[in-house]
Amino acid sequence: MPNYESTILCLANSRKTSGRCVAGREIVNGQIGNWIRPISSRPNHEVSVDDRRYQDGNDCSVLDVVTIPMLSPQPHAFQVENQLIDAQYYWRLQRRANYDEARAAVDNRHLWANLSSSYNGTNDRVAEDAADPADGSLRLIEVNDLEVRVAVEGAAFGNGKRRVRGYFNFRNAPFLLSITDPHYEAQYLAHPDGRHAVGRALLCVSLGEPWQGFAYKLIAAIIRPNE
Repeated sequence: MPNYESTILCLANSRKTSGRCVAGREIVNGQIGNWIRPISSRPNHEVSVDDRRYQDGNDCSVLDVVTIPMLSPQPHAFQVENQLIDAQYYWRLQRRANYDEARAAVDNRHLWANLSSSYNGTNDRVAEDAADPADGSLRLIEVNDLEVRVAVEGAAFGNGKRRVRGYFNFRNAPFLLSITDPHYEAQYLAHPDGRHAVGRALLCVSLGEPWQGFAYKLIAAIIRPNE
């Protein structure tokens, strides 16, 4: 048997290495609680399809309220929300939530320090040695001006792949972050290159694992009204 179980409102099921990064807010006695990021024991902690599958074969989705068998908390550097799953057991879907319930989980906290931008992003990374565990690595914010941008970013460097980013303003600062929500990434890769207005949305923003000295801010999920 697992050591314990956690029930979360799933707010992200984003692309990561060969699996997914799942995250959500814990539901305790019907109330929204702390952030939890279920992780595997793999080197990059990604959660596989088999890990997150329900007994009926369906995959865990954003806005699912799901119970997950756990082994132990596994905080790692600034990703203090990590908890190791017990991969021997199925996850269990309790019910589906809606936009308003997800909106109740908004924390609207700052998106960490806005001191560094990548070549193609804006305020999209934090120096690894400046990432504070006390700040955590997950946020749920609400914006009214989301714009999805599709472009070939690496053409000058011989990389012709198209990338999808989200632009928005939050707490008096602009942001242009990579989108790792697989649903919206695929949807907008089917659009022509350019800027596509979205408007009002909830964004789950995750501070990813360090890469070349920086932790990148990623839009791990986009949640829109009436979804």
